[in-house]
Amino acid sequence: MSHVEVYGIRHHGPGSARALRGALEEFKPDAVLIEGPPEADPIVELAGDPDMVPPVALLAYSPAPTSGSAAGSGEGGGDGDRDRKAAFWPFAEFSPEWQAIRYALGAGVPVRFCDLPAAHQLVPADDDEHEDEAAEDAAEEVEASGDAAEVIRLDPLGWLAKAAGYDDAERWWDDVVEHRGGGPSPFAAIAEAMTELREQLAALPEGKASAALPPGHALREERREAHMRRTLRRTLKEGHERVAVVCGAWHVPALRAKVPAAHDDRTLRGLPKAKVAMTWVPWTHGRLAGWSGYGAGVRSPGWYHHLFIARDRPIERWLTAAARVLREEDLHVSSAHVIEAVRLAEALAALRGRPLAGLDEVTEATRAVLCEGADLPVDLIQKRMVVGERLGAVPERTPMVPLARDLRAEQRRLRLKPSALDREQDLDLRKPTDLDRSRLLHRLRLLDVPWGVPAETGRSKGTFRETWTLTWRPEFDVELIEASAWGTTVRGAATARAESLAAHATALADLTSVAERCLLADLGDALPTVMRALADRAAVDTDVAHLMAAMPALVRALRYGDVRGTSTGPLRTVVDGLVVRVCVGLPPAITGLDDDAAREFLGRVDDVHGALSLLADDGHLERWRRTLEGLVGRPDTLHGLIDGRLTRLLHDAGRLDDVPDRMARVVSTGTEPARAAAWIEGFLSGGALLLVHDETLLRLVDGWVSDLPGDSFTDVLPLLRRTFGAYAANERRAIGERLRNLDHAPAAASRPSEDDVDEARAAAATTTTLRILGWERWA
Repeated sequence: MSHVEVYGIRHHGPGSARALRGALEEFKPDAVLIEGPPEADPIVELAGDPDMVPPVALLAYSPAPTSGSAAGSGEGGGDGDRDRKAAFWPFAEFSPEWQAIRYALGAGVPVRFCDLPAAHQLVPADDDEHEDEAAEDAAEEVEASGDAAEVIRLDPLGWLAKAAGYDDAERWWDDVVEHRGGGPSPFAAIAEAMTELREQLAALPEGKASAALPPGHALREERREAHMRRTLRRTLKEGHERVAVVCGAWHVPALRAKVPAAHDDRTLRGLPKAKVAMTWVPWTHGRLAGWSGYGAGVRSPGWYHHLFIARDRPIERWLTAAARVLREEDLHVSSAHVIEAVRLAEALAALRGRPLAGLDEVTEATRAVLCEGADLPVDLIQKRMVVGERLGAVPERTPMVPLARDLRAEQRRLRLKPSALDREQDLDLRKPTDLDRSRLLHRLRLLDVPWGVPAETGRSKGTFRETWTLTWRPEFDVELIEASAWGTTVRGAATARAESLAAHATALADLTSVAERCLLADLGDALPTVMRALADRAAVDTDVAHLMAAMPALVRALRYGDVRGTSTGPLRTVVDGLVVRVCVGLPPAITGLDDDAAREFLGRVDDVHGALSLLADDGHLERWRRTLEGLVGRPDTLHGLIDGRLTRLLHDAGRLDDVPDRMARVVSTGTEPARAAAWIEGFLSGGALLLVHDETLLRLVDGWVSDLPGDSFTDVLPLLRRTFGAYAANERRAIGERLRNLDHAPAAASRPSEDDVDEARAAAATTTTLRILGWERWA
């Protein structure tokens, strides 16, 4: 006589996991069925490998990746985005399904997955076009309307929690299941509650029960449950007499129901299929959290992990660990603090009628006692412990695409271990190992696998130094699968991707960016193709703005290419040609600009000037400066913003000795205030130190602003605010101090003394003035 036990669990619940492990040890099944994709049956035995360290996830993907395919994570049973080409089924150590797998492998009994195959789930349904949006809308309608059918189906735990007097479904489930310290198995009560809910749902008028469900949701759930029953029948037919089925609590009544096999066959007949492959990949606690977008996520993976591994005195152990974290940050926390925090947490739990202090209680106790009311230490504990970020690991023999295997080999060779936490990596490019690390990270970025993010100022500190922030995310495994379309090794795939980017680039700046990335990644095989495309495009592009936009990336590649030991000869030829064409084409392109165009060109000019300064080629710098000198020689054709900026660049280069006179003319009463303000903005956009150290220029600016009429001052105020608002606070403070100490009266050297007056020469002028005023008798 066969005996089937169906255990309804909550995905990623430590109490469910502990209770399930005990129930399985008591029941001693000869076969275990688990909600999950059946394609994973051939690789389930890898879960027993000592090198398999949760959190991990089953990954189903299309073995023929296409660019633009998306990845999503399943909701316990693999539900997710309709158009994706990959899906995840995550497991933590405290996941009931993981404990069921480990029990079956340890007991030597068959373990299988019984959910609807991933081959069917990864095929987009015709009526699912906006399924995710519809699900969110339905949830909002449930909360607003309170309709029984909608609440029961979309949030059965919330309905039960409300019936029990709770306003928080997760807190209710914690109290009745996750925080249980012992006692009878909860699965019979869970099954009874879900059966009652489904009976109430079935008793509602036809169509009412699924009115607010996302399109296709009910049909997909029916198919999933039909396949679970089919797998159960097949297992019993094979001769297994004691079968344990582990599934989401909502599905328990459906698996216990006496549904004819013919009905399930009709439900599953003719389903479309996609070709999929299956593997294990590392996962993180952060991706198990509900805020990550994971449908079956939990609020606090770190807390749940602690509840599962700390079988005795979990509150004391948690607060002790919290104190250790604070001590590592040099915060004083004594044993007395921990004892008092434990007492407070337990008192709060007793006042609230909870069987065990939950995360809310221990957090309040931590804030009040260990952190003495401060929020920043609490945030630290939230990050380190409540989420408890960690990255799992899979055995070396796990199936994976060749590109992923090559990356793992490179990670071992270069001693770069993936981590779920942000980790700073400083690289000295003079060291062979650091140079190879830099090349690997740049190649991965070309493949859209941004494991490392370079610091914006990484190369500005020195030619031989780079700083990266490394963070491994689970979705990189899917991106590696997609990138495997380009090749089987990281270098080969990055080379093919760079050649493709060059072939499809539509702008000169895009090509220069690809060339720079090829040099940084040491892709010598791709560089000739990229350089040919770059030279061809540069030869026919006549837009000076495009040429100027392309130059900074090329110059950076030239400046830093030699450090990496890569040849930059062809690149130098292109740069030389661009400099000449920019200098020839700049004067006509930069004249007669309106405000928006002038501001855009201002950035182009600064970029080219900085690039040529970085290149440090005397011939190119001299040609550029002569071009700027020719432009400032005819200021009437330039926008005030451009004229001021070019004047500043030449002043900094020591090529102008009449800058005070130029500024005096600009801020004189004969110049429109708007043009004067634009000139000042352009001139001062290079930084505030010039005003701090040049009193003459500071006096001119101060006098101009002071003498502006009220309406003119209002007009130019936004420009002035934009200029001075860009300065650092200490620079603005220094300018203010200099202004406070200025003598606003004319300088003594420029004030004529009485001894300098020539009375004979002044007499004629005095007589004429008196006659005009009608004061001739005084003459």
